[in-house]
Amino acid sequence: MSPPHLALILFITLVWGFNYVAGKAGVNELPPILFTGLRFLLLSVILLPWLKLHRGQMRSILIISTTMGGVHFAIFYMGLAAAEHISTIAIAGQLGVPFATLMSILFLKEKVHWKRWAGISMSFAGVMVIGFDPVVFQYLDALLLVTLAALVGSVSMIYMRRLEGVGMFELQAWVALLSWPMLAPLSLLLEDGQLAAMEQASWIGWAGLLYTALGASLIGHTGMYYLLQRYEVTQTAPLTLLAPVWGVVFGVTLMGDTLTARIVIGGILTLIGVAIVSNREKVLVDTGP
Repeated sequence: MSPPHLALILFITLVWGFNYVAGKAGVNELPPILFTGLRFLLLSVILLPWLKLHRGQMRSILIISTTMGGVHFAIFYMGLAAAEHISTIAIAGQLGVPFATLMSILFLKEKVHWKRWAGISMSFAGVMVIGFDPVVFQYLDALLLVTLAALVGSVSMIYMRRLEGVGMFELQAWVALLSWPMLAPLSLLLEDGQLAAMEQASWIGWAGLLYTALGASLIGHTGMYYLLQRYEVTQTAPLTLLAPVWGVVFGVTLMGDTLTARIVIGGILTLIGVAIVSNREKVLVDTGP
């Protein structure tokens, strides 16, 4: 990988890593489902010029938009809102990679050898170690929500493999456009005080919303798509694991997260496991919230 491209991927991981802080700032002031809906509403307006029908592939795009767009992100931000620390959330969110492999085994009948099975086992073992930490146990529901979000998001990866000739902006445009109409009634049904929250939200909350939409989705995903057109996934995937590492760094330095020995050991196990799996995967799973 050339030095400019290496610098680009390092910048992308930095953007994704800080996204955990931005997302937490946003859901601290806005209900999480509303926050997710507003994020996709903003993206749908920006990406409207890229909206394009893809005959024969719209069913897959609809499923991707439902699982990855609406459900995955809504559950993820519910977990982020419930968590006291973003460090553990950044690590648990990486379970999308081993989940996607398990989905491939179940639905695509892919063969997995012992190395990937070892990586899958290490990933889940690491999150279990984190979950039994006394600090994390106080918000175990948040960890479970993020794990569920990773599972739902992995479903979309199966359908992403089937897409042909769909550009990153085009896919993001459909995901955004189809997600917020689904999230709006969900927010009305499951949340309250939306108008008051929007009126009282500070510039920090709104900045968090803008950052998640523009930083993670546009800059991060577009940059990664550019790199994936030039390099094998096995070259880029391991480097994207710097994103949760940055998330932990920002969580400790900016949010006051406490890192216990159990969280550190569990985090290392999880990331090593994910690295083993992602290095042998055919697609790159999103590492940013």
